[in-house]
Order: sequence, then structure tokens, then C-alpha cells
Amino acid sequence: MKFIILFEDNPDADPGIRQEHTPDHLAFLERNRANIESAGPLFEAEGSGAGGIWILDAPDPEVVESLVHEDPFWPTGLRKSYRILQWKQVFADGERQI
Repeated sequence: MKFIILFEDNPDADPGIRQEHTPDHLAFLERNRANIESAGPLFEAEGSGAGGIWILDAPDPEVVESLVHEDPFWPTGLRKSYRILQWKQVFADGERQI
């Protein structure tokens, strides 16, 4: 089952938190590559930060929730909130998926 996670960053978080924890965050993503297919930061049109996104393949929302809380970014205060959305992919790589 495909999921999208939308992360909202905490505007009051220390600006150095992301840089400090990025190596551990990237290692976490690599260790969980079986579930986390894509990940990266989001930006507003003018370039300011707007959180992050993950695209996952997981058996259920509970697995997704566990991954969110295991991410080294989670306990730092960088993330303000997250939203788990189930996603039905209908088009990829130039082809219909249904």
C-alpha cells in the first residue's frame, strides 16, 4: 500500500537542528529503503522551507507511524506535525498503473 507523509516543520525550532541531524536522518532513510521510496524537503514558491515529504510502500498505517517516530528528526523538535495519507498511484513512468 502506498502512503504519502507530509511533515510540517516547527517554525520555532533551532535553525541548526536540521544540519546537525541530517547525517543520522539520511542513514535512517537508507536503512528503511524497503519502505521509504522517496524523501525530501518541501519549499514555498519563493524558496522558504515548507516541511518535508516521504513516499512509502508499507503494509499498513501503523508501520508508517512507527517509521515517523523512529526518524532521528522526530525527537529534535524540528517537526511540528505530520499527516499520513494513503495514496493510490494511477500513473508512473509515463504509463497508466490501473
